[in-house]
Amino acid sequence: MSASVAPSVSSTGAPTTAPSSTTTPTGTPTPTATPRPPDPTATPTPAPTAKRAPTGGKTPSATNAPRPTLSRGDSGARVRELQGRLSELGYWLEEPDGSFGPLTQQAVLALQKAAGIRRDGVVGPKTTRALADRIRPGTTLKGDGVEIDLGRQLLLVVRDGEVRTILNTSTGNGQEYTSTAGNRAVATTPRGRFTVYRAVDGPVTNSLGELWRPRFFHRGIAVHGSGHIPAWPDSHGCARLSTAAIDMIWARDLMPIGSRVVVR
Repeated sequence: MSASVAPSVSSTGAPTTAPSSTTTPTGTPTPTATPRPPDPTATPTPAPTAKRAPTGGKTPSATNAPRPTLSRGDSGARVRELQGRLSELGYWLEEPDGSFGPLTQQAVLALQKAAGIRRDGVVGPKTTRALADRIRPGTTLKGDGVEIDLGRQLLLVVRDGEVRTILNTSTGNGQEYTSTAGNRAVATTPRGRFTVYRAVDGPVTNSLGELWRPRFFHRGIAVHGSGHIPAWPDSHGCARLSTAAIDMIWARDLMPIGSRVVVR
């Protein structure tokens, strides 16, 4: 007989058989969900537009844009170009220097008067157009002389029948006043043809004010310098010019004794 092997018994009396090594089964992987295609009828949601930070109510381009007008006190290349074009047309303002001062303003007023547009001394669209159109006043003079246009309030220096220099002037305002002799008179610049008969190289002062370096052509009526030459008639009868303009007339001897003056 072969011997039989008795199973071992634990202290509890239960047989203990060594279990065989068992591999834990691996869990079945979860399949990845297949993405659904987009609904072709759905309206796409637009991406939000980024908002700019507020600029304090000012548009940067408007802030940096050049001013559409030029006026007294401005300076720079645009003013120099304006001065050059005015000078080329005969509107006197001394030498272009890029600074919009009183003489440039006088020249702009003269251009505006010649063009028949608003007389404000500011270079806006209409004045710019008049400059581009090369507006110049004409003359009735043949030969040499000075012509005073009462309607447009301009003084023209004429040489060989051509207007060479154009100046802003202010003549008689048509109002009553008391003359230097104490009589009632009307501030009128007489029309007609005259001749320069007297010139004073300095101030002439009377009860009506001061006449700077006057050139007399009819009784007490003269072309003279003044510190106030508005865009409208404002004198007692004389033709006012800026002090710089009358100084230029003296320096160039444009109104010598015996020369002609036409007032129309």
